[in-house]
Amino acid sequence: MIKYGSHIGLYTCNFIVSSLTILLIIIAIIAVLFLVLNFILAPHNPYQEKESAFECGFHSFLQSRSPFNVTFFVYGILYLIFDLEIILLYPYAVSMYENDIYGLIVVIIFTCIISIGFIYEIGKNALKIASRQDKSFNFNSKVSSGPSHIYYLD
Repeated sequence: MIKYGSHIGLYTCNFIVSSLTILLIIIAIIAVLFLVLNFILAPHNPYQEKESAFECGFHSFLQSRSPFNVTFFVYGILYLIFDLEIILLYPYAVSMYENDIYGLIVVIIFTCIISIGFIYEIGKNALKIASRQDKSFNFNSKVSSGPSHIYYLD
């Protein structure tokens, strides 16, 4: 059996490892080269029909990209982060009695880092969803013709 670093004639087994590394580097270079060549040599003739959304062969009736608040993405990312935190804390919870103080310290540090990030998000008001409602909304204004418990905008 050939061991790592043993001599086989003029070559060693280090050559096999290094040739695999060289092969992976060459493949990455060729892939990037083909992407760059495609970007440079491909014909570019954009026009409105290519850039618009395809709706069963008809022209677009409305704009296909409707604007919405970025805060929803922040909530989604925070959900993923805390979901991953639960997944990463589950093995500790299962083997809590077999872990030493080192495991507890690691879990506390991990939870503190996640909590500091969450407090930072709250401090930067990243979790507030912007309301389309007017800031001068008066909850005390009543309409005299309607029931007394319904509030309307001025």
